[in-house]
Amino acid sequence: MKTQSLLLASLFAVGILAGCATPDQRQTSTDTGYSSNYVAYGVVESIQQSSSGIANSGIGAGTIIGGVVGGGLGNQVGGGTGKTIATVAGVAGGALIGHEVDKNRQEKNLTYTVGVRLNNGNLQAIHLDGISDLRVGDRVRIENNQLYRY
Repeated sequence: MKTQSLLLASLFAVGILAGCATPDQRQTSTDTGYSSNYVAYGVVESIQQSSSGIANSGIGAGTIIGGVVGGGLGNQVGGGTGKTIATVAGVAGGALIGHEVDKNRQEKNLTYTVGVRLNNGNLQAIHLDGISDLRVGDRVRIENNQLYRY
């Protein structure tokens, strides 16, 4: 009976954590509407860093696995009410640690959105996996949706 109540408490804690998740609702597109041999010139106006994939504030596999493992470890401590408290604390602590692991893993998957003010006055956004030594104010050539400094 105590095992069932412990399992229910763990599932309840994971359910509460899942309810705190916020889905990533950003939409990005690399389609410029130009043909594949499009060439334009301009100046880098902005560089914004973002992570690809799941939003960092959302719930990921690390959060869930951390909560389950933490709950299992907390269940091994004490007895009676103390055991239940240790299990709930283990679920919460494991989920927090798992969430941090997810965030650190996602920070390695950074992408960049570079805003380029074209010579004709229009603003164009280019989505890149890396920017190397590109800086705001650099003169660039856009060719086939890639940036080249000149």
